[in-house]
Amino acid sequence: MADAFVAFDKVDLAYDTDSGNAIEEVTLSVREHEFIAIVGPSGCGKSTFMKLASGLRLPTRGSVSVEGKPVSGPLKICGMAFQNATLLPWRTTLRNVLLPLEIVQPYRSNFKRDREQFCQRVRKLLEAVGLQGQEDRFPWQLSGGMQQRASICRALVHEPKLLLLDEPFASLDAFTREELWCVLRDLWAQNRFTVVLVTHDLREAAFLADTVYVMSKRPGRILVRRSIDIARPRDLETLYTDKFTGIVHELREHIGRIRTI
Repeated sequence: MADAFVAFDKVDLAYDTDSGNAIEEVTLSVREHEFIAIVGPSGCGKSTFMKLASGLRLPTRGSVSVEGKPVSGPLKICGMAFQNATLLPWRTTLRNVLLPLEIVQPYRSNFKRDREQFCQRVRKLLEAVGLQGQEDRFPWQLSGGMQQRASICRALVHEPKLLLLDEPFASLDAFTREELWCVLRDLWAQNRFTVVLVTHDLREAAFLADTVYVMSKRPGRILVRRSIDIARPRDLETLYTDKFTGIVHELREHIGRIRTI
């Protein structure tokens, strides 16, 4: 784990003294620029892992480090996107995406001076995800897929080294979901940030990730580490190959066995 960008070492987390551990004995390492996905049954601690990686929660036992430093509080190098886009309804698309630059240092100190430069950065991101022309629209004027694209842009606008995604496409229809997989794939290929994706969708995990981790039922433990040995770049035709289907079936079998334990 010496060269790990994100490292968990025998980590437990209990939210209170009565409910027991949410996750237990979690040890894993993520290389810089790696894209990992975490899958498992509901309530297994996938989202808890995200809170620990971002510094929003500290472990009850064990240690979490990012960039070789112990995590002791919320990390500025993180960008986060969730299942719901959570865009502010009174802000336009452009101003929603600008928000991190208004509140995260060192951008906040220079926001007034560099506002136009930051707006150009936002417009470039919006164009990259197919939202050009939507800058002045409010969230209620956007489709669910458009809102989620804007949410991903907001997570990336301050150029984080670590992107944490908590089921960001779960509420979308299948066609839009696959379209956004390709958007995320291309953004990652261009910028090479480190990604931790939590998802229930095994196809999503296998399509996007370099490595997939399977967690047990609560208390969540890492039971399986599966490298996705499919060459990049991957297009949607990959989803219909025998090799891809075999990987997804293998992951599903692991989840099935966990449910019966």
